[in-house]
Amino acid sequence: MSQQWSRRAEAIESFKVMDLLKHAQVLADSGRSILHLGAGEPDFGAAPQVIEEAKRLLDTTPLSYTPAAGIMPLREKIAAFHAYRYGHQIKPEQVLVTAGASAGLMLASALVVERDKHLLMADPGYPCNRQFLRVVEASSKSIPVDHEQNYQLSAALVEKYWDENTAGALIASPANPTGAVIDPRELARIAKVVQQRGGTLVVDEIYHGLTYGGMTPTAISIDPNAIVLNSFSKYFGMTGWRLGWVVASEAAVAEMEKIAQNLYISPPTLSQYAALRAFEPDALALFETRKLELQARRDLMLQGLLEIGFNIPLTPEGAFYIYADASKFTDDSFAWCWELLNEAGVVATPGADFGTHNANKFVRFAYTNTQQNISEALARIAAFVKR
Repeated sequence: MSQQWSRRAEAIESFKVMDLLKHAQVLADSGRSILHLGAGEPDFGAAPQVIEEAKRLLDTTPLSYTPAAGIMPLREKIAAFHAYRYGHQIKPEQVLVTAGASAGLMLASALVVERDKHLLMADPGYPCNRQFLRVVEASSKSIPVDHEQNYQLSAALVEKYWDENTAGALIASPANPTGAVIDPRELARIAKVVQQRGGTLVVDEIYHGLTYGGMTPTAISIDPNAIVLNSFSKYFGMTGWRLGWVVASEAAVAEMEKIAQNLYISPPTLSQYAALRAFEPDALALFETRKLELQARRDLMLQGLLEIGFNIPLTPEGAFYIYADASKFTDDSFAWCWELLNEAGVVATPGADFGTHNANKFVRFAYTNTQQNISEALARIAAFVKR
């Protein structure tokens, strides 16, 4: 007799780019040249200062559990960085350090969404968000958006789709997969609608610092009741260190800390202490240099994809993705990405990972590789579509 799994587990879908990456590794192990434009992981790695501090800590410091909300020196550093970046003051007690931004999303889902309720979110959007909600027996209500809406929710859309089972809205800015940045005035209008209906605004800001047209304000400065998520993975380049943070009211942080105690005890100790060095002036200068390199890569890839024939009506303003309309070449971008990998040795992510709205038409390309590799990948894609 076969073992029965929960309906909850069976309802959660795989992250499709991970399946592509596994196959890409098989091809690479067989000797194939594989170029990666798939996963959202910067190729820079952690700052040298962070790495050196981690080495020192391993040799000198017992790495015991920390408080579930994170060590106070790191909460203080994040609060100070918040004031430096945004000109907006928060208390360290409003900061909850988490085991990656994913843990922050899990805690926020558990805090604000009751069973059988839902959050409003854009389609396309980050695929794991709806899976976090599924784990807490809730769901997402995906709202179809495209370039006419800047791939973002609006106050009008939130009003239109809000119903008696809506617990709030989840916004990502800059967004994955589109790189779209929401206008602060529109974010304020959304916050007002959510507040009027007694809901909670959850805002994913993990790509803050990686915007190419100026700094965007944090949602907590617009809505003090918002729950804002951030990460050391993107701007700080610490993807494998599994460290993120949440900024919210002190009351919300206290509740999420209680949940974190039970789910994972504490964030990684080594990562927390090493991350203190990420806020030093020389490290911050390095991150700004890296941002300029990412902007150059964006411009290179954008021009190349347009020349090949992809339709990209909006230039992405942040993150490190281009969400390209591939309908000139295929009506099944999922199958197209597998063919691109097998025939051309290039990894890209199908739109099916990010929702259902026109997903068969779109492919996400991540410019998290060197300019040389991006140029080579573009040449391979151009040859592939002409085959």
